[in-house]
Amino acid sequence: MDTKETVLNVLQDLTGSDLSDDLDDNLFENGLLDSMGTVQLLLQLQSELGIEVPVSEFERSEWDTPNKIIANAEEMLK
Repeated sequence: MDTKETVLNVLQDLTGSDLSDDLDDNLFENGLLDSMGTVQLLLQLQSELGIEVPVSEFERSEWDTPNKIIANAEEMLK
């Protein structure tokens, strides 16, 4: 499974929505993620991809769409 597919699967598990056609939708403005969902997202990404994003360094505006989450995950895997 590639990074994009993994991120989309994690997001679907967390939000209950298939976001593959809505990659630029703001997850926070649309009510799909909140602060607790953010923590769960970071823990799932750590578990699934082995990347660690300290909550203290998490900048919501840089992680607010599926495309941004995928790009950040890919960058952290380099």
